[in-house]
Amino acid sequence: MSSALTGLFRYPIVQAPMAGGASCPRLAAAVSGAGGLGFLAAGYKTPEAMYEEIKQVRGLTDRPFGVNLFMPQPPNADPAAVAAYGGRLTGEAARYETSLGDPDAGSDDAYDAKLAVLLDNPVPVVSFTFGCPTRAVLDALAAVGTRTVVTVTSPVEAQTAQWAGADAVCVQGVEAGGHQGTYGNDPAADGMGAGIGLLSLITLVREYVQIPIIAAGGMMRGSQIAAALAAGAVAGQMGTAFLVCPESGANALHKQAMTDPVFGRTELTRAFSGRLARGLVNRFMREHGPYAPAAYPQLHHMTSGLRKAAAKAGDPQGMALWAGQGHRLARELPAARLVETLAVELDAARGALGLQPQRGAVS
Repeated sequence: MSSALTGLFRYPIVQAPMAGGASCPRLAAAVSGAGGLGFLAAGYKTPEAMYEEIKQVRGLTDRPFGVNLFMPQPPNADPAAVAAYGGRLTGEAARYETSLGDPDAGSDDAYDAKLAVLLDNPVPVVSFTFGCPTRAVLDALAAVGTRTVVTVTSPVEAQTAQWAGADAVCVQGVEAGGHQGTYGNDPAADGMGAGIGLLSLITLVREYVQIPIIAAGGMMRGSQIAAALAAGAVAGQMGTAFLVCPESGANALHKQAMTDPVFGRTELTRAFSGRLARGLVNRFMREHGPYAPAAYPQLHHMTSGLRKAAAKAGDPQGMALWAGQGHRLARELPAARLVETLAVELDAARGALGLQPQRGAVS
């Protein structure tokens, strides 16, 4: 099964699916075309928009690529807590001259409809975040030739994915930018030390499952991919590293913030979406993060208009600036060149350890 997965790419470099616009067809196609594995992010998109992006990627490259889906979320948010948080944000709405979104705009992200599209028009890989699909879903995708990956943040989640029939797990360390892909959304698990660092997590998961591991979390250099491979992964998944590429669909302010000394560190917060996510610390996060309830996607819907208005106003202090812990190492390289650079760095690191170069390595 490991070879069936690694046969999809020349280099063990996966571009993370970043919902919100960064993982656009141009970026995914450029990464896949250069020998990595590009991903589209279907989260927050309609099934029709997802299908259009799939067609665009197919028009740009004949190489394998993937699509990421968000799992439906249980309706267990506290309405009173959501309403109270909305009251806190009335000043933000006035600041950006917009209105708060409807927190009850939906919690399933059109999951069933998107699955139907992907079963009718199969893609090489489908990955899942915020939970594990049923065996029936994973078997149906396997039947049409699609390989499946489930994002996990603990050994127990990894076991669940293996039992359900996933082809691989994407092991996400606490260093990762954007949302933590946990199966649950329990505030009791928040706080310092709640997450597990990537290398420790790979080693732990390796003891629990036999399916391939894709490693994700704060990686920005090929030497870090080499470390993940040495720990037991078959590939490294990188989001922040590709976010600043010219092909990325991320907002220009978001790209600039990655290396702006004004934004010196990252934190995990629920401020923007109601789910823990790592981003650059800004005014919005500082002022509202401590009061945000565990209510996803209710808070995501509520703050969506605010974030868009802040971006339109040119104010990164009101935006969700998702970033991994290695954000200061971001390089504004074209995506294909970044893949090649990472491959060279990976082989240099392996050579320093007396290991053989990766298959298809750049010389």
